[in-house]
Amino acid sequence: MFVLVSSISTAISIHQSSKMTPHNSCNTCEKLQIIGNVGAASFLPWIQKHAEKLGLAHSIFQIDDGSIDLILEGPLELIDAMEMGCSLGPIDVWVETIVRTPSKSQRLDAFR
Repeated sequence: MFVLVSSISTAISIHQSSKMTPHNSCNTCEKLQIIGNVGAASFLPWIQKHAEKLGLAHSIFQIDDGSIDLILEGPLELIDAMEMGCSLGPIDVWVETIVRTPSKSQRLDAFR
């Protein structure tokens, strides 16, 4: 599901996963800011499909400047794998940089 959120200077389309993994002490929550030529229509479904394959709870925010913010929750090793996958991405995107930071949210259901 894509929802367009408008403000004075920024438009953001938001995609949230309907599948949430249970929170446990082994999980971490991190934000990946994906920068580059990442506006291809195939990329958001690609991200969702791979996050679900890895069992990561996720929220995707397509930012007006062309970047993507991806918030992930799950085991650190699987977030590492998702970062690697995003850096390679589908053939029609070019990822220049991924900036990875701890997420301010402890739980992804805070976005609901």
